[in-house]
Amino acid sequence: MGHKTVLVTGGAGYVGSHACAALAQAGYQPVVYDNLSRGHEWAVKFGPLEVGDIMDSARLAEVFARHKPVGVMHFAAHSFVGESVTDPAIYYRNNVYGSLNLLQSMIAADVRKIVFSSTCAVYGIAETVPLTEKLPLAPVNPYGASKWMVERILADFAAAYGLTYAALRYFNAAGGAPDLGIGEAHDPETHLVPLVLDAAAGKRKSITIFGIDYPTPDGSCIRDYIHVLDLASAHIAALERLVDGAAPMTINLGNGAGYSVREVIAAAEQVTGRRVPVEIGPRRAGDPPTLIADASHARSLLGWIPQRPAIATQLQDAWSWHQQHHLR
Repeated sequence: MGHKTVLVTGGAGYVGSHACAALAQAGYQPVVYDNLSRGHEWAVKFGPLEVGDIMDSARLAEVFARHKPVGVMHFAAHSFVGESVTDPAIYYRNNVYGSLNLLQSMIAADVRKIVFSSTCAVYGIAETVPLTEKLPLAPVNPYGASKWMVERILADFAAAYGLTYAALRYFNAAGGAPDLGIGEAHDPETHLVPLVLDAAAGKRKSITIFGIDYPTPDGSCIRDYIHVLDLASAHIAALERLVDGAAPMTINLGNGAGYSVREVIAAAEQVTGRRVPVEIGPRRAGDPPTLIADASHARSLLGWIPQRPAIATQLQDAWSWHQQHHLR
């Protein structure tokens, strides 16, 4: 039997490219479908690249017909919370309409298994910690709302058209795979780990901590950081469950432990051996004090246990990648 092919939308992006590496290692043939508006051609190294937009039905039909994938991993989406507030139109167009178009193209091609990249932003400002999948969904920005809408569409399509899916709600992805030459490279960069490493490297003058008066041990926000390779392994496990006939599932992906902004900065100073200059800024609207996943569902449904939970491990991989990448 030939390669089992998986279509990976957004496979030239951060999480998508690491998922492609994991697919290839697991014996699948990843086919990247990406319009390269925010992804990077250099990140496509584990299978062929089909340049295309998820809003282009004709192009999708052609790619499905050519590659006949067993399923789809769907990462193609805009993902900047701040930008979603100032320009919600592109978030609803790309994330919601684009996903709807992809799903309709899948059904037309009789491909009915999809692993969807969702987010803990669907919960909004959660009152309880850790967060379980049973919490009510109340996103507080258009990015979170767009992902929540797609989860709703998936559930309705599953009921109506026999689609099966895994909606994976990530917490904070970090780290990279420097030995494979891939890692986190956004423009603009908004994520804490790369920003802290830029400050350590002297690429930016300081890192701003937004709010130091939160009800947390050191006053800064606590987040659940998950290594991008652990995220990728969960996608393979979810795909394999769907291929084996599992029912639709919605699963948190996190370590079940959190690190504060100050702890991440302190760990970065240890990993890099450099000082990270810090400035204190005001709280950002919509930032909950603490976000930690209850990941017990991922363990029971997928048998998934993160292998790289320590923030130091994630920072070390991100730093190795950061030093490689900035030599380009």
